[in-house]
Amino acid sequence: MKVLIIGSRGFIGSHLTSHLREVGHEVTECDVHSEYGDTHYIQVSVVDAQFDHVFTSRGYDVCVNCSGAASVADSFKHPTRDFQLNLSNVQRMLVALSLYQPQCKFINLSSAAVYGNPVSLPLKEEMAHNPISPYGFHKKLSEAILDQFAKLHGTQTMSLRIFSAYGNGLKKQILWDLHQKMKSSKEIELFGTGSETRDFVHVLDVARVISLIIAQDDFQSKVINVASGQETTIRDLSTNFAHAMGWKGKIHFSNSERAGDPDNWRADISKLTILGYSPKITLESGLKMYAKWAKEKY
Repeated sequence: MKVLIIGSRGFIGSHLTSHLREVGHEVTECDVHSEYGDTHYIQVSVVDAQFDHVFTSRGYDVCVNCSGAASVADSFKHPTRDFQLNLSNVQRMLVALSLYQPQCKFINLSSAAVYGNPVSLPLKEEMAHNPISPYGFHKKLSEAILDQFAKLHGTQTMSLRIFSAYGNGLKKQILWDLHQKMKSSKEIELFGTGSETRDFVHVLDVARVISLIIAQDDFQSKVINVASGQETTIRDLSTNFAHAMGWKGKIHFSNSERAGDPDNWRADISKLTILGYSPKITLESGLKMYAKWAKEKY
C-alpha cells in the first residue's frame, strides 16, 4: 500500500515510517526539513505550509498526519502557533486531498487532551470533551474538521486520540525531564503530588496500531483511543525510571499544578482490541529501553 506520512521526521512519524516500511508498505515522507536526493521525500515550508504539490506529485492510498505541535505548555505561550500547526494545517491538507486525491484515506493524530479532566475512568471515545488547554481545544477542533470533510465531501477519515506516548527519540516531557535532572543532581523536584496518573503507551505500539488500522478499518470518520489501557501514577513512573537509570537520589513533588495538566487518565481501548491489538511493550521494558537510549546518546 502507498502511504504518505506528513511529519515523518518527528517522534511518532519517524517510528511509523520505519515500521510501515518493515511490514512492506511503500512510504513517502513529508516534512519541513531539507532533504536532497531522496525520491521518497517531499518538503513543505516551515513558515507557510502548502500541500497541493504533495498531493499532485504522486498517488497515495493512505495519508497519516503526524505533524503539528505537541506541547500543552507551549500552547499557552504560543496559542496562534499551536492553532496553525494543529488546526489550520489539517484543513489545508484535507482541502488538497479532496481536490486531487479524494480516494486517499486520511488519519490524523489527535490527543487525549480533548478529554481534559474526566469525571470517570476509563475514558471512552463517546464521553464528553472538556479540554483545559489551547492544545486540547485545537485537537478537538481538528477532529471536527475531519468529520466535516467526511460528511460534506465523503473523505474517508480517522482520528486517533494518542495518550501519553513515550519511547526512544523523545526529547521532551517527563522522562526526558527526569533524565536531564538525574544526570546532574541526586535530589530533584517535579510538579504535582505524584498521585496524578497517565496511560503510557510505547511509540512502537502506536506504530503497530496505525498499521492495524490501515489494514483493517473502514475509515468511516471514527475516533479511536490509542493507549495501553493501564493507569500509572507519576510517582511510580519516576521511581521505576530511576531504577532503570540506576539513579539513587530522592524525588520530591512540589504539590503545585501546571495549567493544562489533568489529574487522572486511563483509556478504554475496546475499539483497539476488536482490531486484534494488545500492547506488546510493557512499561517496565519500555522504561529500560528509554533509559539505555538516553544514557548512550546524551
